[in-house]
Amino acid sequence: MKFGIVTRNPEAWSSTQVREALNKRSIPYECFTFPRLVARIAYKPYFKVNNTSILDDLDALIIRPIGRGSLEELVFRMDMLYKLERQGFYMINPPTAIEHCVDKYDIVALLEDVNVPVPRTLATESVNEALRAFNELGGDIVVKPIFGSRGQGATRINDIDIADTIFKAITFHHGVIYMQEFVDHGHSDIRAFVIGDQVIASMCRIADGWKTNYSRGARPAPTEISEEFKEIAIKASKAVGCKIAGVDILEGPNGPRIVDVNSQPGWKGLQMVAKVNIADEIVKYVLNEIKK
Repeated sequence: MKFGIVTRNPEAWSSTQVREALNKRSIPYECFTFPRLVARIAYKPYFKVNNTSILDDLDALIIRPIGRGSLEELVFRMDMLYKLERQGFYMINPPTAIEHCVDKYDIVALLEDVNVPVPRTLATESVNEALRAFNELGGDIVVKPIFGSRGQGATRINDIDIADTIFKAITFHHGVIYMQEFVDHGHSDIRAFVIGDQVIASMCRIADGWKTNYSRGARPAPTEISEEFKEIAIKASKAVGCKIAGVDILEGPNGPRIVDVNSQPGWKGLQMVAKVNIADEIVKYVLNEIKK
């Protein structure tokens, strides 16, 4: 039994937690980045890193954030994961889930398909249509990059002149205008950590402003979420194909709204208030899945 950990930095907090969980079970592992992988077609080993054949020497991959790259690099990395999946190799998360979760429009579209509550959302390449939508959505919106994480680039706008300037800037650079109604949630939200069919831990993230990302300074607080919230978090995770996921829930005046599903979640803040060791739970889940 040997695991692979695909990570930009083996010393990063979450990757270190996974390594410690494997060490507790005396399971050997190899850490590597995507750029070090070699892919072969029509001769073997199909995938190799250093002296390790992925298909022959490893039993599973735990994929931490894929990392930055050009479009070509990122597409190639996903192509490799799909090839591994076709060979019957186990990884978390599967490539389909990773692809869905990097695309904010795709996430909310899939969630709406299965009746998971999401904020009213509009995406367009037209400035005029975006300005109409600004009023449709109440004149208080959040504009986000379709590809992005940790709240970077998300901007709240409640002035139509500012909206016009930002929309034009986005389209000038050939971007897509992606906006959601602002859901009044105070200065907090819920992060639910889903593994398989269970929410194994949850927290309330409390911030000084409307952005509630832990990486931007929000404070974790322990919370036990309701069965309703657990149900929609699990449903959201399954809708995008995740085996593990960090699901972000806003508690708005009209009920809960899912605003993000993260296929490669960190859990440093959550671990501070969780009753379980999250890395242990991930490794335990993977071992059970492999046995199946």
